[in-house]
Amino acid sequence: MTEYRAPLEEIRFTLRHVADLDALGSLEGFEHSDPDLVDGLLDESARFFEQVVAPTNRDGDLVGSQRNEDGSVTAAPGLAKVYEQHVAAGWNGVALPAEHGGGGFPWLLGIAVQEMLASANMGYSLCPLLTQAAIDALIHHGSESQRETYLPKMVTGEWSGTMNLTEPQAGSDVGALTCRARPEGDGTWRIVGQKIFITWGEHDMAENIIHMVLARTPRAPAGTSGISLFIVPKFLVNDDGSLGERNDVRCVSIEHKLGIHASPTCVMAFGDGGGATGYLVDKENAGMSAMFTMMNNARLSVGLEGVALAERAYQQALEYALQRRQGRAPGTPAGESSAIVEHPDVQRMLLDMRSATAAMRGLCYRNAEALDLAARGPDEAARTRYSERAELLTPLSKAWCTDLGCELTSVGIQVHGGMGYIEETGAAQHFRDARIAPIYEGTNGIQALDLVGRKLPMRGGGVVADLLASIASTIESAAELPGLKAVAEHLGAAHSAVAAATEWLLEKLRSDRSDALAGATAYLEMLAVTTAGQALTDGSIIAAGSSDPALGDDVATDRAVLARFFSANRLARVPGMLAAVTAGAADLETARDRLLTQ
Repeated sequence: MTEYRAPLEEIRFTLRHVADLDALGSLEGFEHSDPDLVDGLLDESARFFEQVVAPTNRDGDLVGSQRNEDGSVTAAPGLAKVYEQHVAAGWNGVALPAEHGGGGFPWLLGIAVQEMLASANMGYSLCPLLTQAAIDALIHHGSESQRETYLPKMVTGEWSGTMNLTEPQAGSDVGALTCRARPEGDGTWRIVGQKIFITWGEHDMAENIIHMVLARTPRAPAGTSGISLFIVPKFLVNDDGSLGERNDVRCVSIEHKLGIHASPTCVMAFGDGGGATGYLVDKENAGMSAMFTMMNNARLSVGLEGVALAERAYQQALEYALQRRQGRAPGTPAGESSAIVEHPDVQRMLLDMRSATAAMRGLCYRNAEALDLAARGPDEAARTRYSERAELLTPLSKAWCTDLGCELTSVGIQVHGGMGYIEETGAAQHFRDARIAPIYEGTNGIQALDLVGRKLPMRGGGVVADLLASIASTIESAAELPGLKAVAEHLGAAHSAVAAATEWLLEKLRSDRSDALAGATAYLEMLAVTTAGQALTDGSIIAAGSSDPALGDDVATDRAVLARFFSANRLARVPGMLAAVTAGAADLETARDRLLTQ
């Protein structure tokens, strides 16, 4: 199995020339993010994830986490020690607020660090990811007392966090949950119920686990309007901050999964011994707002998992293609075999993996940049504009990048041929690990419905129109460069198709919502491919025109190759997707009715 090497050249290029990390350093609160400090942080994080975390990936898959008879869970071999080093080095809090003990760096930089972590060991990376989401919920919805009690040790990672949303009968339909919360009269609540699919719900890596639990209070209205959010710690916290007695919460079992074996996915029981002690976050029946804060935080990070695993799969496929000799490539003397990297179709697969991964990385990093500008932009108008942009990009990052992550890790297996299907090579693990990401944090179909039903109508379609206008500007600039003229043509055709699809969907949202939603998934792919294509093209334009000695002719040539290949092989498909967007719901409904009468 190939050792992981952090793609620092790609990451730095995307941070500085696709997004603009250096410009974020001029914003209030980010002044300490100077280039030298950032470069040093990237170098050191790469070393840590390569040398400390990545070696645990294989045992994490083969051995996994284990539940013990007493309900405790032992993390996969080596992970407890790795987590201790992770916390001590401060990697958990790089982009978390300085006022709570974090590094206070831009989210954009934090996303780059997260990418390396997820590539090194995705199953392990889910523990800090869920902690991060729980932190965000407490920052935005918790009381001052709750923030003081929990955030300092959650930000460092000494305490981890979870999201407890799903129940056997309530998956995507969160409003169907039945977990109950009863007031005790002393400010605490008694929580009783069961949750499933709880990532890192129990483990031995952190001192405490802070569960964020959705439950219903007495006389709560039905559906999502009657959901409240509670803090339910594994160990109660004393007034002086020390750990108290064990709470009435335990792991009943852990799931046996297709992938991410290092991550214990737990069935959690609350209150089997009479009731777990919980603390209400915000107010009763306000749980959905806090839940969406957690989920939206996690959605970009989940999208990034597609990038991370595609990168890991590409590195392994490339190394195999350089070493494996098979057949005779064009131009090879008779009687000699060639490394398979010499075969044009293998070259095609590798370049598809690399160019698509670069495009995904550009989309996710720009999404993170928009979040930073939404939080700290120079004025209210800018903050509003970038908040809208981030809202629009998040379902694209989450859905398209995770779908493509599955596709590209599968391509990695194909490069290996039959050996890719053999577990010993490790190529299959990346595909198995990637497959959960399109399901996490709202399935990709839900992301598409959110895009068309909620994000597309923002400002009467104005937010999408702003994005399309920026893409049009990229097309104009690319058309002036000889090496990017073909890219401009493909991007232009995709832009026109997306514009037509957008107009059709906006009309259908007013006249026949079913027709609009039937085309949502195809529209998300159209918009995501076009937006990611813009990011890749912008990077190529900058490389072509830069006087920076670090961006010489070789870099400009390389970026142009990536942009041309992506545009010919992926952007060129976008106009053909228009028919799927505008097909409407009639055939779907006919097929449904036929199934119901069989």
